[in-house]
Amino acid sequence: MKLKGTQILLKILEEEKVEIIFGYPGGTVLDIYDRLYKSKIKHILVRHEQGAVHAADGYARATGKVGVCLVTSGPGATNTVTGIATANMDSIPLVVFTGQVPTFLIGNDAFQECDITGITRPCTKHNFLVRNIEELASTIKEAFHIARSGRPGPVLVDLPKNVMAAEINYDPAKIKFRNYDTFHKPAPKKMAHVYEMLAHAQKPLIVTGGGVILGKASAELTALARRYQIPVTGTLMGIGSFPGMDPLWLGMLGMHGTYYANMAVSHCDLLIAVGVRFDDRVTGTIDTFATNAEIVQIDIDPSSINRNVVVDLPIIGDTKATLKDMIKFLTEHNYAPQASYRKEWLDQIAIWKEKVPLSYCRDGRFIKPQHVIETLHKIAQGNIIVTTEVGQNQMWTAQFFPFDEPNTLVTSGGLGTMGYGLPAAIGVKCAFPDKHVVDIAGDGSIQMNIQELATAAQYKINVKIVLLNNGYLGMVRQWQELFYEKRYSHTDMTYAPDFVKLAEAYGVVGLRATKPAEVEKTLREGLAIEKPVLMDFQVSREECVYPMVGPGSSISDMKLGTREMIN
Repeated sequence: MKLKGTQILLKILEEEKVEIIFGYPGGTVLDIYDRLYKSKIKHILVRHEQGAVHAADGYARATGKVGVCLVTSGPGATNTVTGIATANMDSIPLVVFTGQVPTFLIGNDAFQECDITGITRPCTKHNFLVRNIEELASTIKEAFHIARSGRPGPVLVDLPKNVMAAEINYDPAKIKFRNYDTFHKPAPKKMAHVYEMLAHAQKPLIVTGGGVILGKASAELTALARRYQIPVTGTLMGIGSFPGMDPLWLGMLGMHGTYYANMAVSHCDLLIAVGVRFDDRVTGTIDTFATNAEIVQIDIDPSSINRNVVVDLPIIGDTKATLKDMIKFLTEHNYAPQASYRKEWLDQIAIWKEKVPLSYCRDGRFIKPQHVIETLHKIAQGNIIVTTEVGQNQMWTAQFFPFDEPNTLVTSGGLGTMGYGLPAAIGVKCAFPDKHVVDIAGDGSIQMNIQELATAAQYKINVKIVLLNNGYLGMVRQWQELFYEKRYSHTDMTYAPDFVKLAEAYGVVGLRATKPAEVEKTLREGLAIEKPVLMDFQVSREECVYPMVGPGSSISDMKLGTREMIN
């Protein structure tokens, strides 16, 4: 059967069960778009190529499937780089298709030519330039396999225009590609070592990371913690992997972690890190991180082991399979924690929680962003997926919204990409049209990709935006307040659009709250409207995110707002 490159592409996308593509057309991909016109695959036209990648990323994070986007060559391709780097830092499975000039023009500085494979080599899991139609089918298949296997990540496939226009006898049986499946099954002696470490530990602690969610291991991690009454803290990417309302949950650790999570890390004698790469925002100064503890690190990626923190027991393996093996071994060997030690440890944590709870000043004069987030949680009652922008809004969400399920917090962790939340919310809502999908945003970050309001309006993608509007680049301003003697150099954002009018100009509903008493009413109204809605909450301007660990400090040395530093 003779097929064009464009036909082969769409045929394989259908075989890979791709339901939706986020994209933006241009000259080198017109043949693909012409074929896509008659395809059953849904296409969402974004307003910027960065938005296409973030939307595909949000779709992937919420579903666990591979997200797909399609853009043209040159500037279309280069506009995807931030989104690709975002996905790469957080290990999100994407396949990004970029158009390319015909192969005979490559290297001639042709119109809208760029070496996108060279540009993205440092921020993709792998990338391909398809030089002839004979390798097209196998390359696409391989791209999807690489994106989802092992430690997931983004894969870019560059498609020259003449390759997509060429024809070939297509035989699916002849498609061959390299298999990258790697499965490390920890040796029984590793489980025996964990048993011995737990048997001698008086103050064990679990740290959960993004690898637990990516590995679909939340149930196993929860079972382990509950069965043996081990308290759990998490990185930003690990939020949702353990129920946020469970008494064993200590909240997020690190730079803006809870006091009691950071104190637990600093005083534990055994730290079991699952799917965690020990980012600098988590550890503070490495020399002072968990100095009293033996450390077990479980990760599917060997390069993440001992990369930042030297551990006592490295376990390379899939998080779900490894935790299953661990629970089985501990059960078979009748592990039971000594009751008096566990009670003493949990009592100590309870004292820390009582001493410095996660709180904020409720003075009644201004809308507090934390109050908006708490109220949203109360109203949503679990039927919600939250995306965030990056900055204070992101940290307040991590602190004050208890996530009970995995894949319900969708946020840019490693790269910290402003402008991520709105297009990501569009991708999530496309995957889960029956759930509330809310982007908790800041007024600085939302403007990075606010043009995607048009995408939401056009396709009736009913995302909700909770805008915590303080008229500043809030997190940068906070650093200037604390470390630069309040020299607010170029962080004032009071010259800004009227967000309600702007929303309406895009065809989106705009609502505003200026008083604390209006918060709940505005949220209920916004969530009830069957349209995209932007809710502008004019919050306390100089509110800070606390606790906060300063640069070069131990995570046990926390600034606590009006309280003095406690360690």
